Amino acid sequence: MRTVDLFAGCGGLSLGFQDAGFDIVAAFEFWDVAADCYTKNFSHPVFRLDLSDTEEAVKIIKRFNPEIIIGGPPCQDFSHAGKRVEAGRAILTESYAEIVKKIKPPYFVMENVDRASNSAAFANARTVFKKAGYGITQITLDASFCGVPQKRKRFFCIGALNKPDDFVRKYLENQISDKETTLRDYFGETLDFEFYYRHPRNYSRRAIFSIDEPAPTMRGVNRPVPKGYPGHPNDACPLNDSIRALTTLERALIQTFPADFKWCGNKTDMEQMIGNAVPVKLAEFVGTALKSAIEDSYKIDFANDDFTAWLVTEQGYSDRTARDTISRVKRADKICHISGQPSGLYLYELQQSPDFNNLSTSVRSQIKRATALYYNYLQGKQVGSNG
Repeated sequence: MRTVDLFAGCGGLSLGFQDAGFDIVAAFEFWDVAADCYTKNFSHPVFRLDLSDTEEAVKIIKRFNPEIIIGGPPCQDFSHAGKRVEAGRAILTESYAEIVKKIKPPYFVMENVDRASNSAAFANARTVFKKAGYGITQITLDASFCGVPQKRKRFFCIGALNKPDDFVRKYLENQISDKETTLRDYFGETLDFEFYYRHPRNYSRRAIFSIDEPAPTMRGVNRPVPKGYPGHPNDACPLNDSIRALTTLERALIQTFPADFKWCGNKTDMEQMIGNAVPVKLAEFVGTALKSAIEDSYKIDFANDDFTAWLVTEQGYSDRTARDTISRVKRADKICHISGQPSGLYLYELQQSPDFNNLSTSVRSQIKRATALYYNYLQGKQVGSNG
């Protein structure tokens, strides 16, 4: 599915959705260093545009005709690390919603820190989404239960046009592990340390962690062990000469970026990009669940007679003509699987197939008409269930 990533950063969300089988066709990122990093790792265009200019953004995005828009508006004004609860760039959450409303892709995914779900900016965005006709799935995921060796809670709002609320929920919940992923689980015996230091926001919190637990949230700063660290009763072990802070690359790997991901900028820039990123495996987790939900919604289920009845009552077909139509849709699905594509894209893909083009002109025409009817039936069914 053609996918556009807004507020793409260095590309964690893009890479995860790409790994889940989505086709990323364009990205938007205003911070030059992150855009440079993104460009080094992806072949599609990256636009350096301030997305508060929604009118200009919509003009560009429409050129790519996206089937899904993904993105994580800047979260600093919502994050636990910030001094403000909500201000400044939080308005970009509403910009994201306005862009989605004007483009109206079949699906969207918006990611943010967990506390963003209670913000006024998200409440306003959600209202925009609902008025535009989207069914909404809201969920907060702990990355450590989603294949990421890190305690990192992230909020996802997933929209599906003309579908009911919670369209994706069961697919997400069915994938959640009942066990946290530790560093040892993820990296095996490749690490050359057992314990490490992560600088706390204050010394009332622990700072020394074990590889037999998930890492704490990777933040945008990475400091060495200070000479005056007093220790904490909950530290995984007492401070000793072998304890060190994680390297920049180790932090990136814990964010589940691949080892060959190309980074750029100075150390401060790299640490900030890593801390801001969506863990690749968490993005893949969400993308895989959404893809399964989409594919299941388009599965041809001829175990019931709903489609047959629709052809007879709504289209005026005889029973025999209805059966012939179903047979042609089955044939189309065998040539090119119907798995959630919009009808125009599916028919395009079908017509690129050598098996389809080897058929006679009349048979090709019959199959295309039958498939178009099946999509009309599905669309009416989805609108009915949503209304």
